[in-house]
Amino acid sequence: MDPQASRISTTAWDEFSRCPESTIPLLQEVQKEDGYISEESLDRVATHANAPLSTVYGVATFFSQFRLRRPGLHTIRVCEGTACHVLGANDVMDALQEILGVQVGETTADGIFTLESVRCLGCCSLSPAVMIDDETYGRVSRKGIAKILDKYRKDAR
Repeated sequence: MDPQASRISTTAWDEFSRCPESTIPLLQEVQKEDGYISEESLDRVATHANAPLSTVYGVATFFSQFRLRRPGLHTIRVCEGTACHVLGANDVMDALQEILGVQVGETTADGIFTLESVRCLGCCSLSPAVMIDDETYGRVSRKGIAKILDKYRKDAR
């Protein structure tokens, strides 16, 4: 087993029980430390939890909180809630997919952006709303989203 499969220290691994019930907490810890769950980390979790790799993989793919691909430098979340939907979230999402050249759940080739769709950002008065990392943008338009992305592209250089 590759000791570098996750940045979690050996001591931290020892804090988790060696039983299948520790699968979710272990996956959460790996993702917290690494930003996603690699194939090597899935194998390490399975070994530590005394669970079949297929079971650990099933858990990791069942729960939407887990990512099996390295996320981009910036995560874009487009609100798909009722208010945002009615006020143009689909146009914003279409524009993002065109500009970035990715679909929901994918990361741009340059590794700068990951595009996600979320049910609600909780800021209906700002509809349609987009969140990039921890920054919320309200009343976003097809035109406006390109300017917002430019700021993040410049910062990434």
